[in-house]
Amino acid sequence: MAFPQGFVWGTATASYQIEGAAHEDGKGPSVWDMLCRRPGAIWNGQTGDVASDHYHRWAEDVALMKRLGLGAYRFSISWPRVIPHGTGNVNAKGLAFYDRLVDALLAAGVTPYVTLFHWDYPYDLYCRGGWLNRDSADWFAEYATVLAAKLGDRVGHWMTLNEPQCFVGLGHFDGRHAPGDRLNWAEVLRAAHHALLAHGKGVQAIRAASPGPCQVGFAPVGVVRIPATDSAADVEAARADMFAVTARNQWNNTWWMDPVFFGTYPADGLALYAADLPPIRDGDLETIRQPLDFFGANIYTGSTVRAGAGGQPEAVPDPVGIGLTGFKWPVTPAALYWGPRLFFERYRLPVYITENGMSGTDWVGPDGAVHDAPRIDYTAEHLAALGRAVDDGVDVRGYFHWSLMDNFEWAEGYKERFGLIHTDFVTGKRTLKDSALWYKDVIAANGANLSAKR
Repeated sequence: MAFPQGFVWGTATASYQIEGAAHEDGKGPSVWDMLCRRPGAIWNGQTGDVASDHYHRWAEDVALMKRLGLGAYRFSISWPRVIPHGTGNVNAKGLAFYDRLVDALLAAGVTPYVTLFHWDYPYDLYCRGGWLNRDSADWFAEYATVLAAKLGDRVGHWMTLNEPQCFVGLGHFDGRHAPGDRLNWAEVLRAAHHALLAHGKGVQAIRAASPGPCQVGFAPVGVVRIPATDSAADVEAARADMFAVTARNQWNNTWWMDPVFFGTYPADGLALYAADLPPIRDGDLETIRQPLDFFGANIYTGSTVRAGAGGQPEAVPDPVGIGLTGFKWPVTPAALYWGPRLFFERYRLPVYITENGMSGTDWVGPDGAVHDAPRIDYTAEHLAALGRAVDDGVDVRGYFHWSLMDNFEWAEGYKERFGLIHTDFVTGKRTLKDSALWYKDVIAANGANLSAKR
């Protein structure tokens, strides 16, 4: 059985991870440019200054997308490349880069899916308080207006924020990602509230400024719980745990999603964080809760839960020797069944898997090829699980493999390779991995060649 007619097969990238040209053509600095110059912040002292050099090799990259038969490409726009200081004057050369890219994608038959913010926050705005400053929501709306007005005649699919759990939590609480701050929990929640306000105002700005029809969503981390068995008790325990706020950290779903889809913060989170809640003004939650067209979820792995005493969720340890990716993330294909299913049942919007993939230890072999069989196995098993979710009535509209090409993996530098395409970071040479050629066949068959694995 194939996936539904019109199912979107794509790949995804992020601007800072692939573009390079960090200081060219009028681009302003981002917080990631800043963090990369902090001693010890990035593996081996590496930076995104060149990355995959997509800024200069974009035409070659689009040609590779066409060769793979991609139906869509999810990419992000660098805010400081378009508006160097974050607000004010627009950088014509930066905007022209994305203008050319969109035209080339459309000419290649690849539908652009644009993410406005994938973590490269303008450094000049960070110096004005960054996400701690409530004005950040208005700054973001100004930026969204510029992009929607320029590209909205050709771009019909938009995402506001990528993984607020990460850029807020890892960036402002754990300090491992840009801007590298370690704030108290009250400040973290304030930054989170302002990011959600930015999402809401960004949606308003896209809809107001776009000259063409548009679909808008966002792409949070999908924190997935997998029931230990298919029993009703275990399924309900997994559901309860997946939509609970139980700790003072960023790794939950509902603090970040319920305001967006329901216009309320979750009651358990409000109780747990009562002493640290941010100022929430009248109308804030109405602004955050804008009508959306789809639910994007970035899902790589999941953890298992069973019903314990009284039906309460109880964590089940991973089996000894479970498969691990290069990043040492457990390989749990069932996450791509239970994640979409439980998110769809709760939020009732069409689902896109906006990221899924694995890091591997890939290299070009003596035959000039990259034999990444584990990535093929990982992706086949996850797509089979996603297909089962579709079979069971989950409205899944598309799948974006992370990533199109090997790139700058944030604090891990160039150590982790997620790409379907191998990047030689010295020469810039691209090599299609075995997984890319396999994915080409999956796309051509609309997933029908996965049926045996369902």
